[in-house]
Amino acid sequence: MTIDWRYTIEQDLGILSVAGYLGPDAVRRFTGAIGWVVARGTGPVVLDLTGLRNWSAEGQLAITEAARRLADSGRSLELAAIPADGSLVPAADCPDIPVHCDLSAALAAHGRERREPSEPVEVHQEWRTDGWPA
Repeated sequence: MTIDWRYTIEQDLGILSVAGYLGPDAVRRFTGAIGWVVARGTGPVVLDLTGLRNWSAEGQLAITEAARRLADSGRSLELAAIPADGSLVPAADCPDIPVHCDLSAALAAHGRERREPSEPVEVHQEWRTDGWPA
């Protein structure tokens, strides 16, 4: 089982939404998505986990590695709507990873409001896997 992802850039904020199960089989795809994020956009990145069913220890490690990789590029990573177990424990040398209860709270922290999918939004760019709903 793997994940699907969508990356959007709204002004100076990147939002990487992930759906599925972030387990050992999905880590490579997630790492590729992070590479896509690093290569495109600037500013902070919110990792929206609303559609994530769960994660494994390998998946959690991939998230902390993503935070390091983004920090190396001068960007920060924030999490929104972590799975119910909430057991992400980054290593001591990991950059701070703010956690928001949901995407709306993460957007509010950046002075933005969450919109319904049918509402128009000024998105500078959007990329997604084939399995992400249109």
